[in-house]
Amino acid sequence: MKKLLTAIFLLCAFLNMQAVYSIQQKEETKDKTELLNIDWWNKFNDDNLVNYMLLAYENNQDLKTADLNTKQALQMTKMSFAKELPSLTFDGQYQREFESSEIRFGNTVIPNYNQSRFILPLTMAYEFDIWGKNRLKTKSMKVQEEIVNQDEKSVYISLTSAIAANYFNLIKAQNLIENQKELVELQKEIVQKEEKKYEAGLAPVTELIQEKQALEFFEAELNNLIENEDVIKNRFLVLLGDNQTKIETKEDFSILEVPEFLSPDLIQNRPDVIKSANYIDKTRFDVRIAKKDFLPTFLVYGQIGFNAYQLNRIFTPTSWLSAIGVSPSIDLFTGGLKTSVLRFKKLEYEKALQAYQKVILVSVQELNDALLSAKIARKNYDKMNNNYIFENNLYDLSNKQLAIGSKSELDHLKAKQALLVAKKNEISAKADCLLGVINIYKASGGVDYTNTENQKQENI
Repeated sequence: MKKLLTAIFLLCAFLNMQAVYSIQQKEETKDKTELLNIDWWNKFNDDNLVNYMLLAYENNQDLKTADLNTKQALQMTKMSFAKELPSLTFDGQYQREFESSEIRFGNTVIPNYNQSRFILPLTMAYEFDIWGKNRLKTKSMKVQEEIVNQDEKSVYISLTSAIAANYFNLIKAQNLIENQKELVELQKEIVQKEEKKYEAGLAPVTELIQEKQALEFFEAELNNLIENEDVIKNRFLVLLGDNQTKIETKEDFSILEVPEFLSPDLIQNRPDVIKSANYIDKTRFDVRIAKKDFLPTFLVYGQIGFNAYQLNRIFTPTSWLSAIGVSPSIDLFTGGLKTSVLRFKKLEYEKALQAYQKVILVSVQELNDALLSAKIARKNYDKMNNNYIFENNLYDLSNKQLAIGSKSELDHLKAKQALLVAKKNEISAKADCLLGVINIYKASGGVDYTNTENQKQENI
């Protein structure tokens, strides 16, 4: 019997050791900077942008919360796996029956009975997973853990995209403010010259009023731009997770090319697509678990230890205590509970299939929309850039005309004003082009879509 008990304990202790090892490996601290995809953001040739990504990695509260969620999911998997292993407990007891008038054992009478008892047992219990139900529960929790991991990846993609978008919007706002200040000062000169023309009787009052209205409009637009810059800065600091950071920007960055076509396989990198596919697997496991709930369970239990009535004899051979048993159990009637659970799980599986199809459609739509928007933004930027070049040429021509006296100083100022307006449009179009590229990155699941392996010569 002792050999049998020892064998059972050893079998239970080494049960599923490979699974134990694989789960414990996940406890190691991970460096998740790869989720920032720094190689991609380096393509914009702006060290400030990359540094802000790393700063957010250290401080952003959403990233920390997502990391805690993944750690919780790992613990949930370990909790489920623990149910596959045997439990071993120590439950020592000391009993003292005090002196009584008499104790009867049948016809035998013991007067003035009293006694002490010492019990030091190790108790083992193990649900023999003959149907694999507990193993399926652990597999289901592992899939749930992967779903949470995809949620974390989604947070990284959203955060880094938001940081980049706000960074380039901040550069846009700063450039527009500088350009608008020049417009305001230039318009003030135009108003002064129009006033002199009006006073000399060379210009109608309507022309003067129109120039003053233009000045008021430019000043109001400058105020709006300054307000917008402050809003972007405040939002940017929240994304970084540190409101004490001094924000620095530079204009020397690259604009990535927009491809004509993208492979539809890019959506397979999206966390929501992977998450939806994982949820199908999880619900499939849950259906199988619900089916196995109809089967009986078998609890194996055993006990070894010492049982003595005197403390000085507790570890003697005659005080050895051992027991072993198997306890089968099956629910004969539960009022239809298990049947309802099984049907519920099957319906949840059908919902998961429908949700996956919906995610695929939405993902393709978002990738299409992002690609189309980026194409239009790039075309508009090229046109605004060309228009700025044309206006610059016209302004150079105006300088020459002013020098030879074939153009008035007021007309020359208006030529410079047209150049500044063209510059403003070029700045806005450039920012839209950058945002279009970021939207493609986000819609493709945070992968480098410029890689030739991700491109396919067919429209999605």
